[in-house]
Amino acid sequence: MTDSSVVWVDEASRYDQARPTAPSVLVDLLTQLSHTPRPALVVDLGCGTGRSTIIWAEHADQVIGIEPSADMRNVAISTLEADSRIRYQAGVANQTGLDASTVDIVTCAQALHWMEPSSTLAEIARILRPGGVFAAYDYHWPPTIHWELDQVFQAVDQRFEHLIQSRATPTAHPGWDKQHRQRMQASGLFQHTLELTLHHCEYGDAQRFIDLILSSGYNYHLKNGTLTEQELGFDQLKQAAHDLIGTQPIAWYFSYQVCIGIR
Repeated sequence: MTDSSVVWVDEASRYDQARPTAPSVLVDLLTQLSHTPRPALVVDLGCGTGRSTIIWAEHADQVIGIEPSADMRNVAISTLEADSRIRYQAGVANQTGLDASTVDIVTCAQALHWMEPSSTLAEIARILRPGGVFAAYDYHWPPTIHWELDQVFQAVDQRFEHLIQSRATPTAHPGWDKQHRQRMQASGLFQHTLELTLHHCEYGDAQRFIDLILSSGYNYHLKNGTLTEQELGFDQLKQAAHDLIGTQPIAWYFSYQVCIGIR
């Protein structure tokens, strides 16, 4: 039985409202590394609802977001303006359908671990022009807000892992680990790789925090009734969010690990 205390909303909309926007400094960094103050074409792989795509709207001649989920794409498309330089298309990262050596910058935000590594890196290398830049970036989960809230979240996360393993319950998609730079180096497809950390601040209230957590793997099991809020301790996490954050938005601090490959 599904836990009735969880309010289920459209998952793509929840994702779009709760997840952070990519740090704007990333644009400055990648354009400098690619020696293109204004890229002709930027491609955002696994773009979701476009939160990682829109940062390029005023900084490139053309931006293409590629996303396999129709629900995610529909949310992204709904936010576009009539004269937008951005377009979204269905597709997967290892089969973009784009011409070879035509892309200045390829990005992948919080999604590369869901993509088959070898074929995806090969496709990225194929569409990048010589000297073009690929950047895969992931933010530390969850953002830093209050240490007490982080403590409650860690307890929930540990309980989640224990319950999944003890019940031999599969996740929706196991994915791959986030050894992105190591794979870039091992592929031999990039003439140089580097890794760095960027920081970003946004504001959110308790409900956004709850929705942020629900936009991850917890949601799959709670929605399908394989776990309940109480055994997971999610009810305690929600209460802690309301106690420590409340209804007025406060600062959330995100740290992004950015792995870069130069074609």
